[in-house]
Amino acid sequence: MHLRNSNIERLRNDDRVFDVLVLGGGINGAVSAASLSAKGAQVALIDRGDFAGLTSSNSSNLAWGGIKYLESHEYLLVNKLCKSRNHLMRSYPSTVKEIRFLTTIADGFRFPSWFVYLGTIFYWMIGRFFTKRPDYMSVDEIQKREPAINTDNAVGGFEYSDAYLYDNDARFVFNFIRSAMNYGCVATNYVESTGSERVNGVWVTTARDTISGETFTIKSKALINACGPYVDKQNELVEQKTEHRHLFSKGIHLIIDQVTEEKRILTFFASDGRLFFVIPMGNKTCVGTTDTQVESPEVTVTEEDREFVLENINSLLKLDKKITKADIISERCGVRPLAQKGGDGIANWVQLSRKHAVDVNREDQHISIFGGKTTDCINVGDEIADLVRDMGIDLPFNNFKWYGEDDDTVRDEFYHQAKLMNLDDYTVEGSSEPLTQRLWRRYGGRSLELLEDIRRDPRQAERLMKNAEYLRCEIEYTAQYEMITKLEDFLRRRSKISQVVRHEDIIDAPGLKEACKIFFGDEAEAKLQEYIEGVGGQ
Repeated sequence: MHLRNSNIERLRNDDRVFDVLVLGGGINGAVSAASLSAKGAQVALIDRGDFAGLTSSNSSNLAWGGIKYLESHEYLLVNKLCKSRNHLMRSYPSTVKEIRFLTTIADGFRFPSWFVYLGTIFYWMIGRFFTKRPDYMSVDEIQKREPAINTDNAVGGFEYSDAYLYDNDARFVFNFIRSAMNYGCVATNYVESTGSERVNGVWVTTARDTISGETFTIKSKALINACGPYVDKQNELVEQKTEHRHLFSKGIHLIIDQVTEEKRILTFFASDGRLFFVIPMGNKTCVGTTDTQVESPEVTVTEEDREFVLENINSLLKLDKKITKADIISERCGVRPLAQKGGDGIANWVQLSRKHAVDVNREDQHISIFGGKTTDCINVGDEIADLVRDMGIDLPFNNFKWYGEDDDTVRDEFYHQAKLMNLDDYTVEGSSEPLTQRLWRRYGGRSLELLEDIRRDPRQAERLMKNAEYLRCEIEYTAQYEMITKLEDFLRRRSKISQVVRHEDIIDAPGLKEACKIFFGDEAEAKLQEYIEGVGGQ
C-alpha cells in the first residue's frame, strides 16, 4: 500500500500541473502512459478500479493478425495487424510467443476446407512469412496430431501460426504501467474521475479515492480518455462530443482441467458459426468464447453462456467423460468495446472489426481512444505520443524506444547468475516451465533483485502458497512494487492464481494469510475477509 499512498500524495499537489492525465489503466491507457512518460512528458494515470480490471483482463490472451477479417475483405487492416503482431513478438520474445492453431472444418461449412486453407496461405504471405508455414490436413491426419478432436463430422483441417500471451493479459498490461512509473509517471489504482473542466487552458479533474472516500483535484494540460467501455460515459461527464461511440460484445471463457497435453490452440466454428477456441493455459485449458451484443459494459456469465460453451466443447472434442459445470474452475467475462463511427447502434459482427479509433479535440487538448486490441498496442502508444506532441506539449525524448524487454546483455546476465545458483533446481510443483523462464518473463531485469534475495536467504525461493507457483521473494517484490490494494489484484491480475486454482483451494491454502500479511500488514485479516465475501465468493 505504501507505493499507492505516496503516489496519491504526489497527485494531490495543487501546485503541480501535469502535461497529461490519463483516465483508465487498461491496455490503451497503459501504453499511452508508458510511451509519453518515456518520451519525457509529465504524466499522471488513474483508474477507478484496478489496472487492467475490465476488458484487458478478460481477453482470449491472443495476439493475432486478424485472420477472420479476411472474410470481410479488410486486407489493409489484416496487413497492419500482422505487422503489429510480428513487431510485438520481436519486442517481447519471452511473453508473446508463436503458437499453432489447428482448425477443423465441419461438413456443410460455408466454405470448402481447401478454400479456407488457401486463406491461411494468403494470411501467411501478408504476415511476411514471419511464422511457420500453414499445413493442410486430412481427417486422418487431424486424428493423428490431436486425438482429442471429434472428427465424426469433419471434412478436413489445417494448422497455421499466430501468437498468444504466455502469461495472462492483465499481467502484460501491468508491465506497461510499471514501465510508465519507472519513467516518472504518477499512477494509482482505485481513484476515479468524477468530472473535469477547463480553467484558463488547464484541465482540472476532480478525483475520488474509492478506498478512503477522500477527494482532490489533478491539474493537467491535456486529458486522455482511455476508459475502455466507459469512454462514452466519461465524455458525457466532461461534455466532449466525438465522431465515434462504442458498441459492446460480451465474451466469456471457462477454465477447466487440461483436456490435451498438446501445446496448440484448437479452433472450431461453433454451432452458431462463430470462432470457438480451446486454449492452453499452463496445466489448464481455457475454452470459449461467446460474441453477444449487449447494451451495457456490466456483464456476468449467464446459465445460457455456460451451456453454450459446454455444449460446444463436448461436441467438438472426444473426451473420456463429459465436461459439466462441476468441472469449471473459474470464468472470464467481459465486453469488447467496438468502435463505431456514427451508425444506428446495431452491429454486424462480421463487418465490425476490432480496429481502434482516436478522436481528438485539439482546442481543448482532449483525446478519446475507442476500441483496440492487444496486438496493436505499440501503435496506439506511438500514435498518442504523436497527437500529444502535435498539441504543443514538448516530448524532449521523442525518439526514445519506450517498449520491449530488457536487452540481451541484461537477460544473459540474469540467466548466467541463475545457472551459477542452480536456480532451476528449485522446482515448483505443478509449474509448466522452468523457474528462470517464468521469473524473466514476469519481471525482466528486476529478476536480478530476486536472485539477490535468494542468495541472501535461500528460504526466499520457497513457494509460499499451495497450488501457486509464486515464491516468497516474488510476494515481497510484488508487495513493494506492484500496488496490490486488494487481494484480488494479486490473485486475479498480477498473477493468474484465481483463474487456475479453485476458490476453495485458494482460501484453504497454507501461506495465504502470510501472503496477506506481507501485502497488507495490520489490514491482512480484513483484506482476506473482503476477498472471501466479495469477488472470491462470486
